[in-house]
Amino acid sequence: MAKPLNTSSGDILADRRADYAEMLFGSGEAGPAAELMLGALELAPGWAMGWFRLGEFHEAAGDMNAAAEAWRMAQELDPADRAGAALKLAVIGKAEAGDAPPSAFVEALFDQYAEKFDHALVDTLGYRVPEFLAEAIAKARRGRFGLALDLGCGTGLMGERLRPFCDRLEGFDISAEMLRKARAKGVYDRLEKADLQAFSYDGPKADLVTAADVFMYVGALEGIVRTVAGLLTEDGLFAFSVERLEAADGFALQPSRRYAHAEAYVRRVIGEAGLAVVSIEEKTIRQDRNEPVTGLIVTARPL
Repeated sequence: MAKPLNTSSGDILADRRADYAEMLFGSGEAGPAAELMLGALELAPGWAMGWFRLGEFHEAAGDMNAAAEAWRMAQELDPADRAGAALKLAVIGKAEAGDAPPSAFVEALFDQYAEKFDHALVDTLGYRVPEFLAEAIAKARRGRFGLALDLGCGTGLMGERLRPFCDRLEGFDISAEMLRKARAKGVYDRLEKADLQAFSYDGPKADLVTAADVFMYVGALEGIVRTVAGLLTEDGLFAFSVERLEAADGFALQPSRRYAHAEAYVRRVIGEAGLAVVSIEEKTIRQDRNEPVTGLIVTARPL
């Protein structure tokens, strides 16, 4: 299991300065906050998360060169990049965007948010992907499913929708904390920790595979869609969502540090994996900073 990214420097005086910096930043004084955080880092130069926050302060103050220097230092101190510095560098144009986020970043992100995840998504952000996917599944294929695999199952929001019409339900997620929350709901027959960027499954063929609000943390979809195609029964169904990219093709990293995918790209990847599109619907899948996020609700089956 990945070691947690320290939100404390380990130095009391440095932490005190960092706390003051956070107070300044919270009141809109990004420049002075950066100066104070730099003072904290002089006392604790090996604090990766401190350098990452310094980068965010510089970014807010409009100094992208200084932000990039701080994020590169965070990467050097934490090569696994649990804070996601590489993504921030790509967003501000100081590095090429990769085809996938650092796995350690995704794991740390969801370990951190597991406790408040359901409330934040459903109640605050109006998250509706499980509802939309359940509706799309019902339209695509009537009746029960013998074995369903819920990829990136999180706390089990999708699993709660799947349970009534699946005989066996298995969930997989990169975050141990999310799996702990899912386990407490008691809707899965099996839960396993897994990184979807290198996912494999040695069980029987599945009648249904879902990935609800997951692929924005995967990036390039060729590998995982090809893997899913190999897991499905002849009449199996694959149901998933993506954030819609307003471009003719491809996928791209967004300022949110999530990936969005164009419909043409989704259709091509599905076809190249030996699957056929059953349906693609455009939906508002949640809110982000009081703005609607448009997504694609997709179902596909083997050719």
